[in-house]
This record gives sequence, structure tokens and C-alpha cells, in this order.
Amino acid sequence: MKVASTNGVKVELHDLGGIGPNMLLSHANGFHGLCWTPVASHLTRRFHCYSFDHRGHGDTALPKDWKVAWAGYGADAQAAAKAVHEKGGIIGVGHSMGGATLLLAALKDPSLFRGLLLYEPIVPPADMKMPANRPNNLADGAARRRASFKSFDDAIKNFGSKMPMSSFAPEALEAYVHGGFRKGDDGQVHLKCSPALEAENFRNPHIPNLWKKLTDITIPVWVLSGHPEPFQPSGWAEAVADRLPKGNHIEYSDLDHFGPFVDPARIARIIDTFADTLEP
Repeated sequence: MKVASTNGVKVELHDLGGIGPNMLLSHANGFHGLCWTPVASHLTRRFHCYSFDHRGHGDTALPKDWKVAWAGYGADAQAAAKAVHEKGGIIGVGHSMGGATLLLAALKDPSLFRGLLLYEPIVPPADMKMPANRPNNLADGAARRRASFKSFDDAIKNFGSKMPMSSFAPEALEAYVHGGFRKGDDGQVHLKCSPALEAENFRNPHIPNLWKKLTDITIPVWVLSGHPEPFQPSGWAEAVADRLPKGNHIEYSDLDHFGPFVDPARIARIIDTFADTLEP
């Protein structure tokens, strides 16, 4: 299902099934909406789960000549949330970039959500100073990402042999590959999200004014993180929660930035618990 965003973008919305109130799951940079399938499988007894693909990811096309701007990704999240909105607002769940885009959507339209659960959202503090000449390993690694394989199985074998995806639950790794690659006319499978786009997003992590405007978001927000590391989303997660009027930070020291895919069942249980704290 396609829903309209900005710049003529048609956002791909995935119905992950379930019964009950609507829930929207928002993915990280370089990922796609179907990556949430393993988490959603533990939630569908209670929620109707949806996810979506940000522009340039999964099955949402990248606008021609579009210059990377986080406002565009936020507009994609807002369009998806509007498409599944219901009276009283929905629950939003976001990982990394997907957490930041849900915050942007909530700022644009406060009626969309009744609560957000965010795993290590990309909202660096406005006053954070990166060390001079510090390498951007995430951007460099993304730019070098292998984009083509002989088959889906070959891609799964490759990603499963090295960090960080070697720590993914098998079903999470399969969801990443099968939703993130498409078969080409040459018989090979190719990444839907280009390494160049993923790298460019990592080179531009600061979202103008989002840190400043966190105080305007008055719905309950849980901010989850793995073991804190300096200059990483885990390192500033607590500060994000502290800045939100109804923010709450929870740290899971045995997890890393990819917690939702390392332990989908546990993340689903936390989402369940979060939902219990919200007004009906």
C-alpha cells in the first residue's frame, strides 16, 4: 500500500497483521519496514502492526535529485502515521533514524501519537562536540557495503558471518535480507537502499532544531538504549529522555545499537509493558 508524503514521494506502508489498536514501527537508516516483522510477530495478538519504508529504503523510491534532508524522512513518517491514525492516537515504535523521524512527525502533528517507544533515536545534543578528525566509521562502512550477491541465501551467509549482523536473531537477519534486496534481471539480488544514500545519512546526523524542540513533545516517550558509548546514540539516550517532558530512559547493558534485531521477543515484551502505562 502506498501513501503520499512530500516531493511526490509515495511511501510504502506494510501491514504486518494483528488485531487491536494500531501501532506504527519506524526503521533505521539502511534498513526497511519489514525488518520489524520478528518484533511484530510477538505483538499481533494485541495490536494491529504497521511499518513503512522511508524514501530510498525498501520499496519507497528516492525522489530524483533529492538532497538528503531529515525533514523529508520526517514527512514520510508523518504520512505513514496519518494513514493508520485512529481516535486517541496510535503507538509509535522507532529504531535509530526511525525514532528521530517519529519525533519529527509528533512535532508536526501532536494528535498522531498517544505514546512513543524509541530505541536509541538519532537526536544528538545540540552542544555535543565531536572530537576533531574523528573518523566516521558508520559512514565509511556503509559506503563500502556490498550491494549485490548471487542469491538471498548468499547475502544471508555473508551478513551473518560478521558483526553487527552476526548477533541478529536468525529471523531478523532473514527479514533484513529478503525485504532489503530485490532480484535483478541479471539473476543476482541487489540492495534496495544504495550504500551511497546510507553513508550520506550517517554523514548528516544532526537534525536542525530537533533537540531544542524535544521539550514541546508532551506525550509519554520511553527511550531505550544498550550499553552507553561516547558520541553514540546509546551515550546520549538518557539526555534525550531527560529533555522530554514525559520521557523515561531504560538501559539494557547486554544489548547494542541493534537490540530490536538481537532480541526481538524481549523488545516486544518491553513494548507491551509500555503500552500498559498509556491511557486507553
